[in-house]
Amino acid sequence: MTDTQKVGQGALPPRWLIKGFTKLHVALNNMSGGTLFNQLGGDDVVFVTMTGAKSQRQITIPLMYVPYLDGVLLVASQGGAPRNPVWYNNLVKHPDIIVVHRGRKMLLTARLATAAEKPAMWPVCDQYYKPFVDYRARTDRDIPIFVCEPRH
Repeated sequence: MTDTQKVGQGALPPRWLIKGFTKLHVALNNMSGGTLFNQLGGDDVVFVTMTGAKSQRQITIPLMYVPYLDGVLLVASQGGAPRNPVWYNNLVKHPDIIVVHRGRKMLLTARLATAAEKPAMWPVCDQYYKPFVDYRARTDRDIPIFVCEPRH
């Protein structure tokens, strides 16, 4: 199954559309000084700046906001697609990230949650973004969760 084929109840949009929407979302948030476009469908997002695994360029993308301890959880769900999102590889290779939520800037380090940690994290993720439940049902993939904690 490709990314543009049907997954669960809906079809994933083509990658070019997702990339274009992401760039527009980030640009509009930046143009507003971080005061607008802090939500997607009524749910809060964070803006994550990371280093590209291949390009080595700084990339900023909006992801769903899931607060956790002194940082955030980032869920590599890609809407329940059969493969991890591209940004997954970025965080694995370059775990130091900048996360901005409603103007609050956090310097964090991302690590993959262990299999033992994930059962306690899913209810937290689902509380902040209910579609994660459906995404897990759509795929056989073990959806990764990154625990992003303050840098030391």
